[in-house]
Amino acid sequence: MRSRTYSAKPGEVDRGWHLVDAEAVPLGRMASRIARILQGKHRPIYTPHIDTGEFVVVINAKKVMLTGRKMDQKVYHKYTGWAGGLRETSVRTMLERKPEEVVRLAVRRMLPKTKMGRHMLKKLKIYSGTEHPHEAQDPQPLDIGEFIG
Repeated sequence: MRSRTYSAKPGEVDRGWHLVDAEAVPLGRMASRIARILQGKHRPIYTPHIDTGEFVVVINAKKVMLTGRKMDQKVYHKYTGWAGGLRETSVRTMLERKPEEVVRLAVRRMLPKTKMGRHMLKKLKIYSGTEHPHEAQDPQPLDIGEFIG
């Protein structure tokens, strides 16, 4: 008897909620773990063409850590569409003004650049402080350090 490969159906996927505390966690390491959870690659039912990922709530985004001299040397580029409209912003400035955007960009750039990748990013909820409005979903604490290895 042949065994069949399991393929998840969109209606069968149970979506859990995870809570990540970004305080003193390296940004890239955290973003790669979050991207993996949003895609659902940590689950045995992972199916590439179906979104099997789960929701992730990130708190303390303003306290995220960057190694080395990235705080001053890493620069985000944005183009306005006008001639000479290239805008550059350092990570230090972004963390002061919009700390959620630093985490969102790091995770977004690790997800697929497709419609499904944009859909996965909507399951990411980021907050600069410790308060979040998702207590009713009972997010389970996720220790980023447990993935390191």
